[in-house]
Amino acid sequence: MAMGIFYESIGVGNPAGGDLAPVSALVDTGASYTILPAALLTELGIAVLRTMRFTLADGRQVEYDIGEARIAIRQRELPGRVVFGPERSYLLGADTLANFRLLVNPRRERLEPEH
Repeated sequence: MAMGIFYESIGVGNPAGGDLAPVSALVDTGASYTILPAALLTELGIAVLRTMRFTLADGRQVEYDIGEARIAIRQRELPGRVVFGPERSYLLGADTLANFRLLVNPRRERLEPEH
């Protein structure tokens, strides 16, 4: 496994309330945004707020919808931006980690609170 990349159990839900869907998301220190399958976000009733253009690692440009979800990490819930991604896309990005004030410990492959 590459340094700085590991999985974290999170919950995602509609910002208006309701149950959280548990998912295992890849924590990637090089990813800016949290990306989850569009089908899951739609099923949870998360509204599309806008569309953004992204440049992929191979240089291709793609457009994905963006919304606001309730995200839970370790018994804390905060609103956060999510990308309506392709099927099987479960990625916890730096934007969400910063909102939760969590740092990545790549040696221990876990999240830790900022001090």
